[in-house]
Amino acid sequence: MAPISKSEQAYRLMRERIESGRYVPGYRLVLAPIATELDMSVVPVREAIRRLEAEGLVTFETNVGAQVALIKETEYQHTMETLALVEGSATALASPAITSDQIARARAINERMRESLSHFDPQRFTELNLEFHSVLFETCPNPHILDLVHRGWNRMRVLRNSSFSFVPGRAQESVNEHDRILQLIVDHAPTIEIEIAARDHRLGTLNAVLAQNAQHAKRLADTQAEAHPQASAA
Repeated sequence: MAPISKSEQAYRLMRERIESGRYVPGYRLVLAPIATELDMSVVPVREAIRRLEAEGLVTFETNVGAQVALIKETEYQHTMETLALVEGSATALASPAITSDQIARARAINERMRESLSHFDPQRFTELNLEFHSVLFETCPNPHILDLVHRGWNRMRVLRNSSFSFVPGRAQESVNEHDRILQLIVDHAPTIEIEIAARDHRLGTLNAVLAQNAQHAKRLADTQAEAHPQASAA
């Protein structure tokens, strides 16, 4: 196997940190520290940053330099808010026709999700999460709403591989909320209750990610203020 180039090493490191939330939107990518960490010159790091910029993950501004793209956070929030609405509606509309076999399939998937918590893989958990919700919304009788749900999930794949890589603690809550949604369907609860439960479930993940990012940004700002007290005071 051919050795990985230095530029590729730098690219993988930064992309992984962007996707995991270690580098939050607005985080400055300073060449020298990254190059030092990887024991290489700044040239391959600069090449990697240009590649990330081409992918829309990084922006470059005069007098600011390279930073993790802010638009991604806004796009993520808007996509999740929209998905919460349309998926909640699709799940509610599908609920009266959901069969006992579908409920059994959804429960089995949710149990696999629960079992996976002990050896947590965010990407796999997200795949199972889509599989679970698909059982509930795929029989939605409104094709236009269903199309919007599919568009939302596809958009999420572009924006972020897994929300749970940012907030792994949210996974346990998510599994428990799945149980509640299933129980509402089994009990033939009013469709509005099912819709709200499904919508709040999606928004719960969004709110957890936003809160985590806000905390991370505050810690970063506090660290920078401690390191440069004069600049902070100015």
